Amino acid sequence: MTTGEWAGHRTGEPGFRRASIAVFLAGVAVFSSLYAPQALLPELTRSFAVTPAGSTLAISVSTAALAVGLLVLGPLSDRRGRTGILHASLAANAVLGVLIALAPAWPVLLVLRGLQGFALAGLPAVAVAYLREELHPGVSSRAIGLYVSGTAIGGLSGRLITGFLTELGGWRTALGGTAVLAVACAVAVRLLLPGSRLFAPVVRQGRLLRQLARAFTDPALLALYGIAALLMGGSVAVYNAVTFRLEDAPYLLTPALAGLVFLAYLPGSASSPVAGALADRFGRRLVVPATVVVMGGGIALTLLDPLWCVVLGLCVLSTGFFAAHGVASSWVAVRAQLGGRAVGQAASLYSFWYYVGSSVAGTLAGRAWQGAGWTGVVLLAGGCTAAAGVLSVVLGRTRALTP
Repeated sequence: MTTGEWAGHRTGEPGFRRASIAVFLAGVAVFSSLYAPQALLPELTRSFAVTPAGSTLAISVSTAALAVGLLVLGPLSDRRGRTGILHASLAANAVLGVLIALAPAWPVLLVLRGLQGFALAGLPAVAVAYLREELHPGVSSRAIGLYVSGTAIGGLSGRLITGFLTELGGWRTALGGTAVLAVACAVAVRLLLPGSRLFAPVVRQGRLLRQLARAFTDPALLALYGIAALLMGGSVAVYNAVTFRLEDAPYLLTPALAGLVFLAYLPGSASSPVAGALADRFGRRLVVPATVVVMGGGIALTLLDPLWCVVLGLCVLSTGFFAAHGVASSWVAVRAQLGGRAVGQAASLYSFWYYVGSSVAGTLAGRAWQGAGWTGVVLLAGGCTAAAGVLSVVLGRTRALTP
């Protein structure tokens, strides 16, 4: 609870550094675990004798379960607090990561991945709300941008680790490596994360469905939910299919070399804090549509055959995607707070649609690759991005709320 006039950790204070680093590391742990199998999809196809579309279930099952978990853990965090849920999430993720590396059969692996996805919901359910509550309002957008950078670094590290370790010892060794990273991050977050001082439990009255319905009454929030689903769907569609493309003719790359393409996430890790600063200066209504256009341009570049064009396109895609996501996710928290809605619930609904988009488009990407090759994947991802661009324009025309 708040005491005196304290209004949150400020830049330069130990609490700000510890909170920012801890949530950054939590993002690394969660997203390295969530997307670790993405670089292994061709290997899983061969090892378990499943189709490319079937192999994408290793990602989609987790993201779907994560989306469901958000509907439970988001409202729970509004009542019980943020930090306990975050620590439990990271611990469960570490244990399940070890079990997944030992899975004896494809159905068992999918069940464990589903449980892991539900556990992973603890971070996106509470991270933005925690940072908005515990950091000074003048610096929270910057810290949220750093958190999104952690998710980008996590997604990158998980894919690189698995791509490299697959050639050393197969997919079990690869997923075991990401489990070790998850354990290390869980311990670090336990030691670093400051306890909540400004959290105030939300007293809930009425039925859950009525409470959820109220979160869908703001046109701006609706647009942000749609943008989340469409942008994430477009990004995951491309990254789910790209390793199949790179291991196929004319590139014929090994799993380790194909996994290096995920270095394209690095520009994304840098773009999110920059976009947050630009949004603070020029406004979110201008920055979001601009970054969506950047993402669409990156997807179009991957249509070209030279390998450097594919890699450049992925870099541009990641830059636009993470910039848009960083600004949009912080916008949800601000909008909910100004509109008198529970911040944790609004942030969870944003993440829910984000992962619904990932599950749906990620699975469709496998079918698009099987049916129409890379052109089909680009049409799917480009269509998602174009629709998100339309919603970003609509978002800019919604009524602004003031404190």
